[in-house]
Amino acid sequence: MKAVVTRVTTARVTVAERISGEIGPGLLILLGVATSDTSDDARKLAAKIYGMRIFADAAGAMNLDLTQAGGEVLVVSQFTLLGDARKGRRPSFVAAAPPALGRELYQEFVRALQLLGATVQTGEFGATMQVQSVNDGPVTILLDTGQGA
Repeated sequence: MKAVVTRVTTARVTVAERISGEIGPGLLILLGVATSDTSDDARKLAAKIYGMRIFADAAGAMNLDLTQAGGEVLVVSQFTLLGDARKGRRPSFVAAAPPALGRELYQEFVRALQLLGATVQTGEFGATMQVQSVNDGPVTILLDTGQGA
């Protein structure tokens, strides 16, 4: 599983001009699921992100986690994070999970965040979406369960 985690002041995802998910301060997570990913990967990655101390405390240092900062989460599926562009000019997506597995593990990741206590909004799996966000910091962290995230 690959995740691009961005600290935001606001984020929104729309599908066919309809808002699917919208948050205030918190985290925008773009999530890509690989063919080799498991439910365990989804739960571990959710716990890792939920506990990351990337929000500023009163002194401006990144010492607060999502709960301490009172943040929300917007999770958007993005299989293109699994694109391999090492050869040629067209990325290969063979490492991306097939839709049924991708949807299952995406939903497992969202449920894991909710069980931890996060307020979670989502995009629509498999849909063409428009994502808007205002990065805060900017703070952006890349995580990959295949690399021990």
